Amino acid sequence: MSETPIADVPPSGSIDVDKAPPASYPKPSYSWALIAFLTLAYVSSFIDRYILGLLVDPIKETTGASDTTMGFLFSAFNLTYAVIALPIGLLIDRRSRTKIVAIGIFLWSLATVWTGLAKNLVQLFVARMSVGVGEAVLSPAAFSMIGDSFPKEKRGLPIAVYSMALVFGSALANLIASVILPWARDFGQITMPLFGDLETWQFIFIIVGLPGFLLALVFLVFKEPARIESSPREGAKFTDAFVFVKNKAAVFITFVSIFMCMVAIAYGGGFNAPLFSRVWGWDPAIYARYNGLSLLFISPVVYLVFGWLSDKGMMKGIKDTPLRIAIAGLFVMIPAAIAFPLMSNVWAAFALNILSNIGVGMISVTGVNALLNIVPGDIRGFVVSLYYFCISFIGGSLSPPMIGWINDTFYNGAGLQYAMAIYPIVFGLPVILLSPWTLKLYRRELAERLAAGED
Repeated sequence: MSETPIADVPPSGSIDVDKAPPASYPKPSYSWALIAFLTLAYVSSFIDRYILGLLVDPIKETTGASDTTMGFLFSAFNLTYAVIALPIGLLIDRRSRTKIVAIGIFLWSLATVWTGLAKNLVQLFVARMSVGVGEAVLSPAAFSMIGDSFPKEKRGLPIAVYSMALVFGSALANLIASVILPWARDFGQITMPLFGDLETWQFIFIIVGLPGFLLALVFLVFKEPARIESSPREGAKFTDAFVFVKNKAAVFITFVSIFMCMVAIAYGGGFNAPLFSRVWGWDPAIYARYNGLSLLFISPVVYLVFGWLSDKGMMKGIKDTPLRIAIAGLFVMIPAAIAFPLMSNVWAAFALNILSNIGVGMISVTGVNALLNIVPGDIRGFVVSLYYFCISFIGGSLSPPMIGWINDTFYNGAGLQYAMAIYPIVFGLPVILLSPWTLKLYRRELAERLAAGED
């Protein structure tokens, strides 16, 4: 593929500060090509993540799993994703990010296919953990490269485009399932060359895993953007990232709490398909169709509008605009997430679920942009990885098992709607109460960086 000439990066990905020529942001054509391929990779990863939630009941029928067990199956991915992100972040700050991304895509695609070949719960857990290893690479590397491809006042829109992969991946997963599930039920057991006889859910995992191998090849040959903000400072040490987080613990913890809550709500949605089936009688294929279409047509508007508003506020000098938008999203997401499972009418429930997704979009589109504004560039890979560790470990890993446990323990498996209404209160109410302090600490950190000449 043709490449826009930019400052060369040594093959190892390391930077010799003394010899490297002054770097400038690459041409927009290169920067947006990078965004396009990163977004495609993110779409691929989210198809895999989301498809599991649409296959809860078919997997339970094959394996005999309970809702609690399925909740832990969701967490198998999230826990591994969270833990692996930390050492990966350190590599991203020092090595070739495009090569790291290529390896990650290859690993998660292979593990997704392996998920489709699993014969029991143990194999499923190991396969999902392996997916987490591969996917932990992408976003820390992506945001590091975005920071070196766009100036601060122009990052909101590219981050919004990249973040929309969550929407497109989820939408495509829904639409794929809405077509394949009824077809496979009518067709019966599926036989594939090399793979043999497969259940419907196994076939779907194999299908969604295969395209990732092509994307891995793209990043293997794609040129690394020159390190600008992420180039090591004079006298920089390996431990700088740890010292930074320790010194900024209060602002980091309160900041991350917003996004832990968002991820908890988003990953709890893995039980939406069985919820709509058990409470309102919607076949999972029907839910998948309507949800896929709503995500495809509504959510991109949310991401683009709030990404644009974030940039507009930043250009006006309102440096806390991304965090303001995220906090506003809390007040949209949490009440809607609490209310929709309790609705008596399916369309009222579905409308409130869409409203909750809008709040999720407002938060997710601005989160890392807000974080990049208070983190030095040369430790960005590690700090973004730590951010993902926190939101995945606490938000992503705890909410699905909590839902299953509440339902199985207190309602004997027959109260999924109540479990789905309780968990947003547990994760959301403390974060809302904390939000004024969160904004105050964030503004103070912005002021300190400006006073230190780091803005």
